[in-house]
Amino acid sequence: MAGGLKGLIRKGEALVVPGAFDAASAMLVEKAGFKAFYVSGAGVSNSNGLPDAGLLPRDEVARLASYMIRAVDIPAIVDCDTGFGGPEETGGTVALFEELGARAVQIEDQRYPKRCGHLPGKEVVTPEEFAAKIEAGVKARKDEEFLIIARTDSYAIEGIEAAIERGRLYAEAGADIIFPEALTTRDEFEYYASEVRAPLMANMTEFGRTPYFTVDEFKEMGYSIVIFPMTAFRAAMKAIENALLEIRDKGTQEGMLDKLQTRAELYELLKYRGFEPPEETGPKTV
Repeated sequence: MAGGLKGLIRKGEALVVPGAFDAASAMLVEKAGFKAFYVSGAGVSNSNGLPDAGLLPRDEVARLASYMIRAVDIPAIVDCDTGFGGPEETGGTVALFEELGARAVQIEDQRYPKRCGHLPGKEVVTPEEFAAKIEAGVKARKDEEFLIIARTDSYAIEGIEAAIERGRLYAEAGADIIFPEALTTRDEFEYYASEVRAPLMANMTEFGRTPYFTVDEFKEMGYSIVIFPMTAFRAAMKAIENALLEIRDKGTQEGMLDKLQTRAELYELLKYRGFEPPEETGPKTV
């Protein structure tokens, strides 16, 4: 099992956690030298043809996440949306993903069906309802090194002061890390960090409401973890689209071989040694 996250966070640096959407992308995160990866709820949903609305059932998310967790030796943070139900179900979610080998779960205080955190039209449950979910999750976990991350989407609906009060309440309920979603200015991020005395996580997604702060800037603002949940997915989708257009328009992929992962690179990533096919004839570049 991969090591925990607490030691990485205690080092005083902002831990950079890219998102993955399948086992191969998690392996690329590890190969690039990152110390942890994020099982992106949006990435997993979108790669299965669904919007980021919590539509995949818990067992399916667990099945897909398990492939990623087993494929690498770095710890996983699993996006569990709203916990897949009320307090009892949230407790079961924590127990399930801890058993699968994840090292943290993230749950949020949106009302089901949820929406992407950077879109309008979100609704949140009461602070007390969500605190009960956190308490149930804390009670269900077996290892105190397993972290529970509480995300609040209340800023866009209720304002910064309400988001701060929720963050404090969730920390009191036992959440290890507080995640204020979709703040919009440096002043807001700094103010939140000054008011909520807990380790904090920030979301550096693309095309959202948060400006493009660097990891060092988030560290200066007081954030311990910075996730990049959809960057790899978006890059992969654009590359696939361009490759398909190349084949459609030119009838060959030969002109884009320098943009493709080679067979040797793929086998190295998959640790395919001992299972290589016989030496093939044909172009050596593939």
